[in-house]
Amino acid sequence: MTEKLFYLDAYKKDFTARVLSCEQSKDGWTVTLDRTAFYPEGGGQPSDVGKLGGANVRYVYEKDGVIFHETDAPIESGEATAGEIDFPHRFSLMQNHTGEHILSGLLYKRHGLRNVGFHMGQDAITVDVDGAISAADIAALEREANAAVYANAAVSATWPGADELAALEYRSKKALTGDIRIVNVPGYDTCACCGLHCKATGEVGLIKILAAQNYKGGTRIFLLCGERAFADYSAKNESVYKISNLLSAKPHEVAEAAEKILNEKDALKLKVSSAMKEIFRLRASLMEECTTAVLYEDGLSPYDLRLFALQVCERAEVAAVFSQNSAGAFHYAVASKTADAREISAKLNAALNGRGGGKKELAQGSVNASRGEIEKVMETGVVADGHG
Repeated sequence: MTEKLFYLDAYKKDFTARVLSCEQSKDGWTVTLDRTAFYPEGGGQPSDVGKLGGANVRYVYEKDGVIFHETDAPIESGEATAGEIDFPHRFSLMQNHTGEHILSGLLYKRHGLRNVGFHMGQDAITVDVDGAISAADIAALEREANAAVYANAAVSATWPGADELAALEYRSKKALTGDIRIVNVPGYDTCACCGLHCKATGEVGLIKILAAQNYKGGTRIFLLCGERAFADYSAKNESVYKISNLLSAKPHEVAEAAEKILNEKDALKLKVSSAMKEIFRLRASLMEECTTAVLYEDGLSPYDLRLFALQVCERAEVAAVFSQNSAGAFHYAVASKTADAREISAKLNAALNGRGGGKKELAQGSVNASRGEIEKVMETGVVADGHG
């Protein structure tokens, strides 16, 4: 069993311990100590990281009461060593875990929703609850959660005896046995939890709900707390002001300005599409009637390729239009009155390392070839029934 110093003092940044073992693992070394301040992954909270002797501690986990430290260098077994917690990392986890307790407690207290899943990810914390909740209620919960922060209430973690525990109402995702650690945020939450938390709600700093979505019959809530919430706000605020300058709109008006631009863009696309269709019609009308027409036109969209091929097919039994994009790749559209466009597409794909397909009258795809290679294949006859 490893003595758990983090439960005695969650703010302990350094300690000394005796190295019990150090064994090489797949990606480094696995070290055990007689005692540790490194918190192992558990209770939805990632593990601590930091230093152990001259090695970096990259991951910590617990198995059968023993805490294992994954390091990038070996440490002499049997010797005393110094450990140092990456405390900014630890404190950020404490802020987010305490903020999650406040929100989960309020979700249960105000709406009877139970936390059935909790994860601290790279981009956000997720809290899964077993029911639906409206956007208005989520906004109200966020305000009340931050009021809990302002109240700066003391947060406690205790190990109640069996009689005391039996009389206590607390949240738990599953039935528990043995010693149970209870974390209490007065007025907001009482929960069975093995994680580390701030000593007072004021240290959480800020609770920000980022989004919510339907998830497995309930709701998944995304949030950030403390320093991570502040960093997220700072990045988004900087982005909003950059967009504000680009759109010549006030920061609180950027969404409306962007929507206006998108609407204008859609209207222009319709006008351009109509103009392109007329251009294709006019260009096709100037062509002499023929059996097979092969054209090359750079920069056409897949939609424009279809339009052009169909218009050219008014003057030819088979029309193949190729268009090279900015990356140098060729896309094509094949339209046909007499042959099967799918067969022509299949031959092109086989000869030019391409892919695509479609209907008998029209097929589209792309080929991994140069224009010269395409011309050579078209000249050798990919069009069946003498139409090559």
